[in-house]
Amino acid sequence: MTAIKGERLNFTGPPFSLIACSVAFMLNEVLRKPDKTYSHTSPASYQLPMLSKLNSKTTILSLGLLIIVVAAIFSSSILSNPMFNNYLTSALAQPFVQTVNYRDLIIDLGNGIQTNAQVTIPAVGKGPFPGVLLVHGSGPVDMNETLSPDSKPFWQIAQYLSERGFAVLRYDKRGVGANSQIIDGDIWGNLTFDDLKNDAEIALGILTQQPEVDPSKITLIGHSEGTIIVPRIVIDQVNKTNSTATIENIVLMASVAQNVVDLLHFQLVDIRLAYAQQVLDRNNTGSFSIQEAISSDPLFGEPLAALFGRNATGSLNIDKQVKPFLEGQYENITSADIAAKCSFQGACPIWLNSHDNLEPNLNIVSNIPNSTSVLILHGQNDSQAPIQQSFLLEQRLTEMNHPDHTLITYPDLGHLFNPSSPWFTEFGPMEQNVLSDLHRWFSEHTQGLRGLDGG
Repeated sequence: MTAIKGERLNFTGPPFSLIACSVAFMLNEVLRKPDKTYSHTSPASYQLPMLSKLNSKTTILSLGLLIIVVAAIFSSSILSNPMFNNYLTSALAQPFVQTVNYRDLIIDLGNGIQTNAQVTIPAVGKGPFPGVLLVHGSGPVDMNETLSPDSKPFWQIAQYLSERGFAVLRYDKRGVGANSQIIDGDIWGNLTFDDLKNDAEIALGILTQQPEVDPSKITLIGHSEGTIIVPRIVIDQVNKTNSTATIENIVLMASVAQNVVDLLHFQLVDIRLAYAQQVLDRNNTGSFSIQEAISSDPLFGEPLAALFGRNATGSLNIDKQVKPFLEGQYENITSADIAAKCSFQGACPIWLNSHDNLEPNLNIVSNIPNSTSVLILHGQNDSQAPIQQSFLLEQRLTEMNHPDHTLITYPDLGHLFNPSSPWFTEFGPMEQNVLSDLHRWFSEHTQGLRGLDGG
């Protein structure tokens, strides 16, 4: 047995030091280096000097209790000490280790329009790595899909996947800059669905040109409106004779199956009526208090305050007043003149009209080639693209005997894959289990890649 080497214990600081020093003395005596090394084969002969003085069970028990008491006092006192807290924080904080490299790009979208982009690349290795392209949802969003300071889903996806062996390209939408700010109203107000699809195809070409990217191992991830764009790109790539990319996989997050104009009716009318009936109509009278809604309701409060004033009283009949009002809003948006100036507060007329002429996504997915694997992710509390949209896509792929498609749904998560109300989208970071599922599926579906466990 190795000899025990005794070391002096030093206590400083809090006012309990007198008790601590007493225990320190006793511990020093107990732990003091023995006069000789004792053989492991003779345990009975091994006795520390202090134990000859502690010759009763009562004394040993008292010492044990004293140590426990001092430890408790020590913990409560020193952990409340700011100096210790600062030390603890710095000790536990992992020092910065770069796991991802970043390359900033400027993409030429044609007709004099450019946009910023960034590629995230694993810090170790020369590749080539499997490549991933992120295609945005609707609205003016930047490359991170920034919707709030803590809601940047594309940033999270890019970072998570690149840390685990993938090269990921994301880009600002045309006319949009950092923090999802519109930087060119003319470009933004005149974009169409075809513009967005062409931009994604150009970005795909840029991704495959990166020296670290394997163009034969490409995955497209579409979110919301991006789920309408991504299947069309896959189908087009199959028909191109000069394509340099092989799209092995696509991921559809918060999928859209119907036409966007039809989906807009759900967002503006259907879900709001259901909310008024199930949440605001507390007494089941078919109406609700205007003042109660204005004072506390997150969905109807501000619109009613703007319409009636914050001191308005009375009640609103849901079927006779609220429903016609919501239907009127929907009609105003969907029937707007495409030449009308975009107000930036909602759907721009030109963009919405371009969607109105599209074949529904439910029909398009029928043509996804069997060689492309499909992952569908959806939050069950999605209030912008209800989960039934993904059910429809899953059913269609099954009907078409597509050999490799998977649907994963998440209770309590919303459109941005964070905990959210079923009635409206709440902001926040994506849940880690969604990122983990995404990476695990990628690892299983990217040939030649041995994925890490996605913790």
